[in-house]
Formats: sequence, structure tokens, C-alpha cells
Amino acid sequence: MADLNGFDANAVEPNKGFGLIPRGEYDAVIVKSEKKATNAGDGHYLSLEFQVLSGEFQNRKLWTNLNLWNKNSEAVQIAKGDMSAICRAVGVMTPKDSAELHNKPLKLSVAIKKNKGSGEDENRIVGYKSRNGAPATVEAKTTMAEATASAPW
Repeated sequence: MADLNGFDANAVEPNKGFGLIPRGEYDAVIVKSEKKATNAGDGHYLSLEFQVLSGEFQNRKLWTNLNLWNKNSEAVQIAKGDMSAICRAVGVMTPKDSAELHNKPLKLSVAIKKNKGSGEDENRIVGYKSRNGAPATVEAKTTMAEATASAPW
């Protein structure tokens, strides 16, 4: 137990909670990542926490889970595609640890979808891009490397 002597709820307005972030694109960074076990206990997923960097929703948090280690091969393929988009957006193509993706700005595409369990509206991240608006591509990086290698200086 904790002594709350002196606290008066009448003197403080209650928190109203957070509403949904409107559909759109937001500059953000990954601030936390963690490998977690699935509820069924038969796989793992990468939990990512993003923080919006600017605008009206600065400092708001968004989350996504990537089923990178799952018995459902379709779920794994979707997760790998999202992971590839995140890596390209932040310019880290071969991370050894998810912490390498932290604090690197990227642009999130955010939608509002129905939660399958509760039926309530929720924010869902539906896309990842570099902050300049275009995802980095392997071809562009290769072309730049080739151009640099053949430069006369």
C-alpha cells in the first residue's frame, strides 16, 4: 500500500486519454524493440514502438508487431517484407540487432482499422518510407556504389 494522504482528485482534472492519430504520413523513429513470445507459445515476434517526431502529434507512440519467427509461413513473409521496408527506410540493410534501427528517422503511413478482437478502431502502420518520401532501393544503392567505384578521382 502507498500513503496518498493529501491527494485530492477534486483539485485535478482527470486525464482524457489519447484518441486516434488521423490517417496520414508521420515522421517517426523506433524507440524500443523487443523479441516476444506469441500468445500461443509456438513462435516469436518483433515488437516495435515508434515515436512521432513533429507536428500536432509529436511524441505520440505507435506500435507494430512483426511475426518474423512463426510457424505460419505467410505471416513470416509479410513480416519480412515490412522489415525490409523499415531497413530500407532507415538505411540499415543488414542489421544484426534490432537496436541498430533505433532513433533513425523514417516516414510511417498510418491508417485506421478495426481491431479484429474488440471491433474498436485503432491506428495501424501500413507503410514505411524514407523521410524524403521514397524507400531506398537495392538497385539505387548498387548504382551509386558502381558510380563511385568508377569515378576518376
